[in-house]
Amino acid sequence: MEKTFRGGIHPKDRKELSRQVPLQHYEAKGEIVLPLGQGIGKPAKPLVKKDDLVLTGQIIAEADGFISSNVASSCSGKVKGIEKRRTLSGSSVDCIVIENDGLYTPVEGMGVQEDISAIPNEEVVARVKRAGIVGLGGAGFPTHVKLAPRDPSAIRYIIANGAECEPYITCNDQLMRTQADGILEGLEIILRLFPNAEGVVAIEDNKTEAVAAMKEAAARKQNPKIRILPLRTKYPQGGERSLIQVIAGVDFPVSKLPADVGCIVNNVGTIYAIWRAVAFNEPLFTHVLTITGDAVNNPGNFIVHNGTKVSELVEACGGIREGVTLKKVLAGGPMMGIAMSSLEVPVVKTTNAITLLSEDAVEKAEAQLTNCLHCGRCTTVCPQGLLPQLMADAVHVGDLERYEKKLYGLECIACGSCTYVCPAKRPLTQVFKQTKAEILAQKRAKQAGGGK
Repeated sequence: MEKTFRGGIHPKDRKELSRQVPLQHYEAKGEIVLPLGQGIGKPAKPLVKKDDLVLTGQIIAEADGFISSNVASSCSGKVKGIEKRRTLSGSSVDCIVIENDGLYTPVEGMGVQEDISAIPNEEVVARVKRAGIVGLGGAGFPTHVKLAPRDPSAIRYIIANGAECEPYITCNDQLMRTQADGILEGLEIILRLFPNAEGVVAIEDNKTEAVAAMKEAAARKQNPKIRILPLRTKYPQGGERSLIQVIAGVDFPVSKLPADVGCIVNNVGTIYAIWRAVAFNEPLFTHVLTITGDAVNNPGNFIVHNGTKVSELVEACGGIREGVTLKKVLAGGPMMGIAMSSLEVPVVKTTNAITLLSEDAVEKAEAQLTNCLHCGRCTTVCPQGLLPQLMADAVHVGDLERYEKKLYGLECIACGSCTYVCPAKRPLTQVFKQTKAEILAQKRAKQAGGGK
């Protein structure tokens, strides 16, 4: 029997909108807006000021702390200023704004391929750090930190996450079809750092072309430490814990990291970026992204420059369909994406999709909301084995201690599976996100007050 993780759901994937559209390299025409924080951790410190001239690939902000990452310019031009700009989440943050000259003149020393075998391991990690690479499939955790666990010899699996289980999104599918060799080059670079590890490329089995391309590339490599593993298509297969459950056969709490159970998980886009950084001295200033949804004229997959405005990308796809009312825009897909209030915001390193929809599923669900039916469906589908019904009840009566200590509510990964199957249309995931944020805020306030 095929191994799979517990729970999970099978939403309509809607990938047919962009599945067969090849990756196109899109160069921004307008200004570039680069937030100083483009992932989890502390925002970077600016290295430039107003009126400075910058080049494509130039590091313009440096990591400010252990969990932080460099920011590279994604165009050449003049710095207009460092100012507050609105981002995908709706908040205003410090950004470096560049007047794009449209030439994309590269910084010196970038783009010439080197002999990877001659680069020592410590320099590999240094180049990844210098490139500002973060996880491109999630919260944007700095990759150089992932590659430096306490005990490298304890790492058993390097998992290349090509599952791409979120509905609508297809950019990693296209990346694996067209850049399979580069992804495996990146995986081999990582394996050099971990002598006891096996490399596993995990791909949902509905991506037949990507599976075939990766298998062909692996056959050319003939590396016995790398295998391509098709996985049963089921959401949230691409979740870090779901992958580890299937591949390594272990569970672990959110208080631990994958490295604590012998695993390191990186998105295939991240691994491709590692290859580019190490072999070509290329910082992370572009990434793959899908523009999709039933409200846009021509959904597609793009290699975009970080800091490009969403509105410009939508126009590159032919704009909004005639006669269609745009009701909802998501940064990401419908299960874990963030609702956007404006298209006049920049994409960042971690933006893997913009989904434009003619219907608002949340609005429709709110109109059908009823009391809990006690059917238990939410418990059946939870990949973490939690009890969403009881968690929601604890929140309702304000018992946050029970929520955290007895029901393990902080283990929720906010995948949306419980909300998806709930016949009462209860906004379970939204409640759990808010509750987690409240509990963590209380903990931070307690620590700041010396535990009083």
